[in-house]
Amino acid sequence: MKKINLKKPERYQVIRICNLLSVPLQFLGCCVLYWVIEAISRHSIKDAWNYMVESPLIFLYNALLIFTTSLVVYLFRRRILARLVVGSFWFILGCVNGFLLLNRVTPFTGPDLKLITDAMRILNKYLSPVLLVVVLAAFAVLLLFFVWMFRKGWKFRGKLRYWVNIPLILVGVLAFAGTTKLALERRVLSNYFGNIAYAYQDYGYPYCLAVTLLDTGINEPTGYSEELMDEIEESEGEIKETKEKNLDVNIIFLQLETFIDPTEINFLEFSEDPIPNFRALSEKYSSGYYKVPSVGAGTANTEFESITGMSLRYFGAGEYPYKTVLKEQTCESAPYILKNLGYSTHAIHNNEANFYGRRSVFSRLGFDTFTSEEYMPDITDTTPMGWIKDHILSDEIVKTLDSTTEPDYIYTISVQGHGDYPTEPVLSDPAIEVSGAETQEENYAWEYYVNQMYEMDQFVKELTDRLSEYDERVILVMYGDHLPTMDLKVEDMKNKYLFQTKYVMWSNFKMKKRDKNLAAYQMAAEVFNRVGIHEGNIFNYHQTRKGTKNYQLDLQALQYDILYGDRYVYDGADPYKATKLQLGVNPAVFTSIEPVGNNSYYVYGENFTASSRLEVNRELKETQMISTTQLLVQNLELADGDELDVATQSNSSTKKVLSRTDSQIYYAPIPEVTPEPADTPEGSEAAADNGNAETENNDEDAADTGTDTET
Repeated sequence: MKKINLKKPERYQVIRICNLLSVPLQFLGCCVLYWVIEAISRHSIKDAWNYMVESPLIFLYNALLIFTTSLVVYLFRRRILARLVVGSFWFILGCVNGFLLLNRVTPFTGPDLKLITDAMRILNKYLSPVLLVVVLAAFAVLLLFFVWMFRKGWKFRGKLRYWVNIPLILVGVLAFAGTTKLALERRVLSNYFGNIAYAYQDYGYPYCLAVTLLDTGINEPTGYSEELMDEIEESEGEIKETKEKNLDVNIIFLQLETFIDPTEINFLEFSEDPIPNFRALSEKYSSGYYKVPSVGAGTANTEFESITGMSLRYFGAGEYPYKTVLKEQTCESAPYILKNLGYSTHAIHNNEANFYGRRSVFSRLGFDTFTSEEYMPDITDTTPMGWIKDHILSDEIVKTLDSTTEPDYIYTISVQGHGDYPTEPVLSDPAIEVSGAETQEENYAWEYYVNQMYEMDQFVKELTDRLSEYDERVILVMYGDHLPTMDLKVEDMKNKYLFQTKYVMWSNFKMKKRDKNLAAYQMAAEVFNRVGIHEGNIFNYHQTRKGTKNYQLDLQALQYDILYGDRYVYDGADPYKATKLQLGVNPAVFTSIEPVGNNSYYVYGENFTASSRLEVNRELKETQMISTTQLLVQNLELADGDELDVATQSNSSTKKVLSRTDSQIYYAPIPEVTPEPADTPEGSEAAADNGNAETENNDEDAADTGTDTET
């Protein structure tokens, strides 16, 4: 780099003026940077400009937030490099948000930082290999540029007066805090996001990201005390007795990934009904709209509400309890309540076990077993986007019902309808033809999505047909977890609401049809009520207080007390202990290993899957699944004393071991030794006879051995 000659008056004058005006110039630069970030997030330069013009106070506030984080540059001599680092950080966050909004409705939030490992596991489904290489190359170039700037870049040559700069930075931070407080009081900003996607549009990306990062958990309710909780419990009135005669009913929840009624989208047209079976069941059995806490993403949050009866409305904006409070403690839930009534509790998901942290979270929700894709024997039938098709779940549900003699609670999470949805034709002969979108690319995406819904609808029929013949009573609740990531707007929906899918409550025994709209957090209480189960603080509350005065306020207090407060409803104790979660309803069993020549071995046992691996002294070996009872391992050398087991390896990018069978110690087989013939007197008849007989036997052994080798 050519050094600046400070002896030249014009250059010296420019630098002097820039130093004097560095604070306003830096703020102006933050304004420009923020406008670029909004343009990326909104996928429109025009929309970003309109946002700046129509909401100038909010725009300036977000620019001030970025500016406040950039004040740290005044602690360094390499201020240009420091500004570039801070600016690049915010620019990258803007790019991440813009990219995510191409694939889902929910923007980038603070909890997404806690889900970064999950995001890495499915990155290949959203980024092509070429684009992934481009992104990695861009990061490498940026890093090299920073290194070059550190070594060769400009430096501030004046005195670093920390005793002045540090107090001024603190003043800037306090000024920003005061501005935030004033903006909230004057309702320029809001810290409650009823719709997080709209909140980002209204209040700006930096502010909303900060809120979702710092605001987690449930705020303590006004007047929270033991007396308040007693009042809430008393307001429930007399709780009905649980009907023991109905405790033999198996309860199954089936959460269908991104499943909606496509005919509710105003602009789409179809060659035939995409979900005829679900629609027929809706007309015959109890059904209605299902209010969910998210749009386009957030499967785990619909799951959380449906399992616990708790509303996400009171948690931090964009929060995933699976990644916050449930990482540390248990939570009252349908599985815990039913376990106390003699039920066995199970979760099933045709995706990998670690996604959303389910492998550990489910033990704190009271599940006995969790069958993920790693424990399913046949996962070869996948969508063009690589998701396992849902029909595999029929066998898994029936297998789980058959695995116990007790009644079962089974929470099943499907995955087939998961995005991304391709904008080019990938279905050679689609069962449902779709039109009506603005572009042909959008029609291709909708056609792919709708045909996944059609296949999932066929799975619904297959499952209900099988369960209708099951010799135990079953209730099956089916619903979608959220709308697809297709940039749907309120005006696109016939019901003018985005946070809503549909449900059906099916049974293989006679139940009265009662149509009503329910929130996800109300469904378990509704099912319990239908079979006469009246247990659990949250579920009894919904059964007795739904629709009454202060229903939502008291629900917030109840949730706070259970998860974050003093647990007055439990007399100050935690009644729920994490279960010892068994992975796979029928875990693998390792019985024996046999050599088959050329350092190859057959491994025998039960319940093997494609994720089963022979482990030698805790080292995984490349293993091929032959059947559920046989594995093949090649290029393997075993020695006396080796410890062997069969491990189930995660299908995620971590490739960690999820579970192991009991181990065995390997003992090499002792080779057979043929004894030398004894000396006999020459010419003896007995010797001749024995010699002939021995020769004949050896010939037979040789023939047998030759046949085995050839085979």
